[in-house]
Amino acid sequence: MIEVRQLAKSFGEVQALAGVDFSVGEGEIFGLLGPNGAGKTTTISIIAGLLNADSGTVRVGGLDNRKDGRRVREMLGVVPQDIALYEELSGRENLHFWGGLYGLAGSRLREEADRVLELVGLSDRADDPVRQYSGGMKRRLNLSAGLIHRPKVILLDEPTLGIDPQARLSILDIIKDGVTGGMTVIYTTHYLEEAEKLCNRIAIIDHGKILAQGTLAELVKLAGEGNVVTVSGAFSRDEVSPLLKGVAVEYLENGSMRMTVPGQAEMSGALSRLFSAGISIEEISIQEPSLEGVFIKLTGKELRD
Repeated sequence: MIEVRQLAKSFGEVQALAGVDFSVGEGEIFGLLGPNGAGKTTTISIIAGLLNADSGTVRVGGLDNRKDGRRVREMLGVVPQDIALYEELSGRENLHFWGGLYGLAGSRLREEADRVLELVGLSDRADDPVRQYSGGMKRRLNLSAGLIHRPKVILLDEPTLGIDPQARLSILDIIKDGVTGGMTVIYTTHYLEEAEKLCNRIAIIDHGKILAQGTLAELVKLAGEGNVVTVSGAFSRDEVSPLLKGVAVEYLENGSMRMTVPGQAEMSGALSRLFSAGISIEEISIQEPSLEGVFIKLTGKELRD
């Protein structure tokens, strides 16, 4: 349904995208997972036709989004990272405005507005001004504005940004239960648990490049069979290196290192040697093979850095 090929985009001297390449099947929820500034919003903006790529192509439903931009936009629903609502209007009036821009009118516009208000649980607050809504309610209404015209493809750019955990879970449930009926979804997030909960396949993006992509199981497999153990304390590389021969170690700095060990016995052995030698260790964290482990392995940093 969506084919993105070798997208590149720069803003002055900053290269936002450097050859982004992926495809999304019809009816699939595809996640773009990465830290802030990784290139997620730029990718979404190019697919939506809001930005032009410096090079590369985007095809939606077989149509080139630059040559057939109008027809592509008719298939798309976009939920931006920034809330696109008029505070002085009611929730229903906002939906009538956005639905009208999508070409809806009359009884169909009213019916579709009622449908999405019910979907996001705002029917009882539909006629209240948006300025009286909580942050979570605004995010839900923002989502419904992108769904009112029943698009074939919905682009969700961090739709839970800046709201509390309970409100985030509510929106995830709405997307999982109400959006997936044959609709193709691209979902950008820097929240690991959102990608795990929602997505059929996930691409990890950082510094404008796709580092890995696949199903959750395929990505976890990339992390290897080992545990990632991060150790910090008052020690130097020279002190601990002789004790960790045969162990894959990444020295972050003196007093901090990360090692990958294949199993519980190997992990216990490595830590026992450190303690037996009197190495000063202040903190140990253990990351089992996981999506976050993939991210650490590929980027050398925590997901939310």
